[in-house]
Amino acid sequence: MAPAPSASRWRTGARTTWRGAKATGRGVKVAGRGLAWLGRITVPAVRFLVRDPAVGLYAVAAVLFVVDAATIPNVWPIPFPLSMVVAVLDIAPLVLARYWPFGGWLAGTVVALGWSAFVTPPVPGGFPWSVPLYLALLLLLLLVAMLGRWVEVVVAAVVGIATPIALLPADFKAWAVANGFAVVLGLVLRWLVISRRQLAAQSRATKEERDLRAVVEERARIARELHDVVAHHMSMVVVQAQSAPVRLGDLPPEVVEEFAAIETSARQALTEVRGVLGVLREARAGAELAPQPGIAELPALLEASRAAGIDVRWRLELPPEACPPATALMLHRVLQEALANAARHAPGAAVHVRLLADGDRAVLVVRNDQPARPPTPDPGRSGGSGLPGMRARAEAVGGSLVAGPTQDGGFLVETHVPLSGRPALTTTEATA
Repeated sequence: MAPAPSASRWRTGARTTWRGAKATGRGVKVAGRGLAWLGRITVPAVRFLVRDPAVGLYAVAAVLFVVDAATIPNVWPIPFPLSMVVAVLDIAPLVLARYWPFGGWLAGTVVALGWSAFVTPPVPGGFPWSVPLYLALLLLLLLVAMLGRWVEVVVAAVVGIATPIALLPADFKAWAVANGFAVVLGLVLRWLVISRRQLAAQSRATKEERDLRAVVEERARIARELHDVVAHHMSMVVVQAQSAPVRLGDLPPEVVEEFAAIETSARQALTEVRGVLGVLREARAGAELAPQPGIAELPALLEASRAAGIDVRWRLELPPEACPPATALMLHRVLQEALANAARHAPGAAVHVRLLADGDRAVLVVRNDQPARPPTPDPGRSGGSGLPGMRARAEAVGGSLVAGPTQDGGFLVETHVPLSGRPALTTTEATA
């Protein structure tokens, strides 16, 4: 039994609709591929032009030359060989403007005057210049307003606006407004460029001042800590010089006087050190009154970092008694800062720490692997002074510090500082 006519028409319409939808989908897919291909070409080209404006100027000149050379023989009463020369003269001022904007505009104006004097428009009372030449004149006015000296800008603005009024027919004199708009636009862009340069210079000055202040603060903190160590030893010298005559019993008078002189000099030096500390310390520096840490506190620091979630593994081959107090304090601070940087910039990465003696120098190596995940941005932190501060600490005790990325995507901080002695070494190590 044949299907009803209405059902047959319904199936035919549905089939046609389905085929149309499939064709539309294929068309959209092809169009999407074309747009993606165009974007892959256009975006790098735009970035390149922005990075080097001269290339953009040459590209515009090439396009205008092609259009001019193609239209002059078909529109204007100029023979073909001569039309190529005219097209070159029309566009050459743009190339000259790359080096001297005002000179390029002046050459373009001379070419426009030559058109008005020697070339008859194809239509009586028509536009006396080729369109590419007029567009080149507008671009030249824009470049002079942006890059020229103020005298050149004034001359170009006056002549550029007066030329259309004087040479164009009555129906085209309003085009002088376009010339004035080109000058105004160039001045606006000039102001924007100058403002951005001033802002960039101010930003650089602010950053340099902030970096300098951070380094000065770090050096002041280092000086306070080092002077605290010196003050401690000077206090011991005063006590020993004061108690020596009592502890050693009968001494010759000249020896007693020598101890008294040592005590006086040590007290004077201690007073001067405390005076420097009074200037360097801040009003609220309660934390600085605590005992200064050293190598003996490194295991506790590493254990605390591991408890905080850092996968840190260490090997310490330098006993506390092998290192002077100032150097031990510096090593502790450098390791503290390096661990903080690893936690901040390489979350989830394993951190390897090794402290050893290399001849008469102590070597601290802190290396972290490639981060397991990208660091969380901290908008309240801008740059910081961790590496400059660590380097200043090492240099303050006669050492050196190098830091930088490794080939496997990690980061390395290595410090070399002098030691005053080399006693027998013991090994304290921890593994994950």
